[in-house]
Amino acid sequence: MSHLTELVLASGNAGKLRELGEMLAPLGIKVQAQSDFDVKEVEETGLTFVENALLKAREASRVSGRPALADDSGLAVDALAGRPGIYSARFAGEPKDDARNNDTLLEALADVPEGSRGASYWCVLVLLEHPEDPVPLIVQSHWRGEILAHPRGQGGFGYDPLFWLPDQGATAAELSAAEKNRLSHRGRALSQLLAELERAKQ
Repeated sequence: MSHLTELVLASGNAGKLRELGEMLAPLGIKVQAQSDFDVKEVEETGLTFVENALLKAREASRVSGRPALADDSGLAVDALAGRPGIYSARFAGEPKDDARNNDTLLEALADVPEGSRGASYWCVLVLLEHPEDPVPLIVQSHWRGEILAHPRGQGGFGYDPLFWLPDQGATAAELSAAEKNRLSHRGRALSQLLAELERAKQ
């Protein structure tokens, strides 16, 4: 991993590609979309973020012949026993749709008062050097917040307009891209990943 200059992002999500590309650019690591290599989305049959991230990274690395980084992430809401969790992207069913997912979440929390709507965004990152890599680099982190009753803000994606951050006095959708990259579950997980990569060089 010490001479990593490019990798394939095992995701079809344009938002994630943009965020991760911005974060890795200063390290001289070029991030390519799996669509550049005609990698098909794998069926996410795992029961955890880690399992699903491994499935995605392995397939992207196998097809592209390059190191692959997969992110599996989602929202775990306390009052819903951790749901939507690994099903966050398709909470409202297929096809995936952020607005419908947000509506479904608000319906599920209709009887839960403000103050009892704690939630965490979780992100697991898996980096494989090759498809059979026996020691994938795995990091995970979370971002704590609360779920609002009404969406606010135009930025971000997913559940960001509902994800309230008391310390910032804003939702994730109201943060600048730079602020979100610094504070978010994905930003924190990536910081851990970069620290591991730096350690591996020594």
